[in-house]
Amino acid sequence: MSGATQTTPEVVWAQRSSKHDEERNYILLTIAAPDIPPKSLKVDLKPTSLTFTGHSETKKTTYHVELVFYEEIDPEKSQTHHTSRDVIFKLRKKELKEEYWPRLLKDSKRVHFLKTDFDKWVDEDEQDAAPDDDLPGGMGGMGGGMPGMEGMGGEGGFGGIDFSKLGGGAGAGGMPDMGDLGGDEDDEDEDNEMPDLEDEGEEEGGKGKGKGKEEEGDEEPAGKKIIEEVS
Repeated sequence: MSGATQTTPEVVWAQRSSKHDEERNYILLTIAAPDIPPKSLKVDLKPTSLTFTGHSETKKTTYHVELVFYEEIDPEKSQTHHTSRDVIFKLRKKELKEEYWPRLLKDSKRVHFLKTDFDKWVDEDEQDAAPDDDLPGGMGGMGGGMPGMEGMGGEGGFGGIDFSKLGGGAGAGGMPDMGDLGGDEDDEDEDNEMPDLEDEGEEEGGKGKGKGKEEEGDEEPAGKKIIEEVS
């Protein structure tokens, strides 16, 4: 790893909560760290924190991030799924309750690498209606301590997760600003009208000049009239 840079990976998260069903009381955490083989991945999951480190030889960088949770989770009942693009954690909340966590981290200070996973997020009052197939399945158990990810499900397979919904870049954010488009059309119309007026003016002016020359050409020179009168 000598000479490799260190990168803080992007982290996105969503959650579910339940006062009675621990299966629906968890944090869904995705760490975007591509091209990390299992042997180069180290995760230390504790009730109050997660430390993630993984080296990518193809990217020539080491991904590293430390997260201190808002409340405690249960490492023994948590799960993970490792792919060539990222590592997904399903972290079981320790306390059963209806209310969502107000944030993921204990510290309320905003961090640039942490974002909401809007593809998986469901409002607190609508989570009971969320279909089960939107939730990850077939994830490997975390085991205890997690010094080297021995309990992971491995890189093979996708574990029933719909990765088309984990991409995050699509949606209204990619749409062009329709207001700007409308303004451009108006400007183009105005630009297109102006040359027409100028062309018409030039044509009329050109015709006027040509006509003047023709009228001037119809008049006989003054010298010629005087010669005819003398003779």
